[in-house]
Amino acid sequence: MKITDEILAKIKEYETIIIHRHKRPDPDALGSQGGLAEIIKTTFPEKRVLLAGGPVEGLDFLNTMDEVTTTDYQGALVIVTDTANSARISGDDYDKGAAWIKIDHHPNDEPYGDLTYVDTAASSCSEIIARFYFAYPDELKISDNGARLLYAGIVGDTGRFLYPATSPTTLKVAGKLAEFNFNRAELNRQLDQVSYKVAKLFGYVFENLQMDELGAGQVFLTQEVMEKYNVVDSETSAVVSLPGKIDSILAWAIFVAQPEGFYRVRLRSKGPVINEIAKRHAGGGHPLASGANAKNLAECAVIYQEIQEAVASFRQELA
Repeated sequence: MKITDEILAKIKEYETIIIHRHKRPDPDALGSQGGLAEIIKTTFPEKRVLLAGGPVEGLDFLNTMDEVTTTDYQGALVIVTDTANSARISGDDYDKGAAWIKIDHHPNDEPYGDLTYVDTAASSCSEIIARFYFAYPDELKISDNGARLLYAGIVGDTGRFLYPATSPTTLKVAGKLAEFNFNRAELNRQLDQVSYKVAKLFGYVFENLQMDELGAGQVFLTQEVMEKYNVVDSETSAVVSLPGKIDSILAWAIFVAQPEGFYRVRLRSKGPVINEIAKRHAGGGHPLASGANAKNLAECAVIYQEIQEAVASFRQELA
């Protein structure tokens, strides 16, 4: 039996299904979570489907969460989307259900759950969920809003179809979703627009980007900078891709100071593999897009040195 057959059988089996995603959600986390919920609710309207997790941090135009209590998990099926490690699952009691399933596209470093469906070749978890829907045309249904959510997740995780993970299959799936009745232009504007204060932070990032001669870059967003621009950690996600617009840069880190004293590290690359760096520093992710944590400035310096070494090795291989 295929893994998708097993997942569909589990969905049919349970009357209450609770869907989780990762902390600090991005469009793919909310898109895959909400899109799967819409598939289940539209196909099986008699089932109780709940979305679990904390605040959606400025993405409430995509979805909002339900109030989920500990008792809701009794006899329930739990599905976690777009979350590589159990420590990153948003919401409590995710392991208190009768069964649980992991659906993801990150490297499967922690294969949690009773069923694990991971496809690292997929552009996004939303693409996986959409392919799951299209694989069962005689059994599954989806609402226009479900298609909107899955489309948003694919657009978000592919950088509007610019990132290398965008495959011909990705484009075909997105094209099929686009046939549903939702306003793609409005959705794209919502995904792309930023507040005026974050737009001003863009200028700070470009002005303060440090880059070596090989194309390794870094930017520090200190607590003082965050206060000056009146932004919080979740809003800094909008600046992560900015250094990549510079033609000579290959890989970079954005170090975001946290009130507790450590640094959240956002890593991106145009070629050098960086997820191994992230794994060495309490993080993980994709080869070209990862996240990590640094206890202090000394560890930040180590991470940047490792980025420089990865860039140097990448250029040597190209040569």
